[in-house]
Amino acid sequence: MKATLKLLAAIALSAVLAPGVAGAQTATYQNPVIDTSLPDPTVIRADDGYFYLYATENIRNVPIYRSADLVTWRYMGTCFTDQTRPQMVPGGSVWAPDINRIGDKYVLYYSKSTWGGEWQCGIGVATADGPTGPFTDHGKLFISSEIGVQNSIDPFYIEDDGHKYLFWGSFRGIYGIELSDDGLSVKPGAEKVQIAGTLTEGTYIYKKDGYYYLFGSAGTCCEGLNSTYRVMVARSEELFGPYQNKGGFDALENNFSPLLQKSNKVVGPGHNSEIVRDDAGQYWMLYHGFDAADPDAGRKVYMDQITWDKQGWPQIRNRQPSTSAAAPLFGDAASIRPTAASGADVRAVYRLTGQPADSATASIVIEQLSDGTARKVAQK
Repeated sequence: MKATLKLLAAIALSAVLAPGVAGAQTATYQNPVIDTSLPDPTVIRADDGYFYLYATENIRNVPIYRSADLVTWRYMGTCFTDQTRPQMVPGGSVWAPDINRIGDKYVLYYSKSTWGGEWQCGIGVATADGPTGPFTDHGKLFISSEIGVQNSIDPFYIEDDGHKYLFWGSFRGIYGIELSDDGLSVKPGAEKVQIAGTLTEGTYIYKKDGYYYLFGSAGTCCEGLNSTYRVMVARSEELFGPYQNKGGFDALENNFSPLLQKSNKVVGPGHNSEIVRDDAGQYWMLYHGFDAADPDAGRKVYMDQITWDKQGWPQIRNRQPSTSAAAPLFGDAASIRPTAASGADVRAVYRLTGQPADSATASIVIEQLSDGTARKVAQK
């Protein structure tokens, strides 16, 4: 029995600590999770169980990456070709895509713009039967000058109470409007509604426990080590607001609460993706940032866990990008469920059970610490 327990302990520790062990969930990950410039990431878990990430076209025609665990990503190609890419805003680039599943289609909203073309840019939409395309462009939803919103970029789609909506905008205001049933056009007669002021762009809304959380990025996105980008948040009990910060002040008056800011290793973290839950129920957010040691490489993809404080507000550890952290849990690894932690330096507690042939059920308790190490604290 003692030998069996030692074996169980070794297996448990390897599962918690050892990245790359065959058959074991990667226990920790290193940021950035994608060491390539992929600004403004958007992510979806597709029907095949994989995650697919799309980004502003620093790789021309909108790059697609795939991952099983949010940590290891593989380049899959692009949404468009030079022949099929969106034709609206001639000479413009495709920015800040937003991937969704509507009915049996994968629907990609995108903005197309040139630097400084704030009245000529706009929002378009494309669809595909699968997450890797090919995507068919359906053209514009609207141009800034048509909708009356300067710098109409950064689309975000959400369904709520049986209706479909698009939110968008930048440092000229954040707006929302209802879409048609198929999501491919603005609903006839719908009117735009402003929900936030001029502090943020990169809008994302997440509904949880009776609140709508409005995420956005403030500051300058694209100036390398001089970038001031950072993620902010406000919340509301209604989709169209009023959104307020932790102090109860309105987002329409540019009042947000900070969520994520630069560290000595990552500058300008922002334009977060959708929040993703792993199979253990943990919350994760991807975002871009400049590697302070390699700023000329562009905006790489980082990831951090979101937890929720006692008042229900999202939080990221130290409000800064992590260097290394415990990885998301999927599949078999998620069945080793974290329980109540014991001690301030303990990140999670895992209980593994075995059934030795010569004894009753045996169990081992492993505590995973915040520094990435682990210790065995009990066995029987």
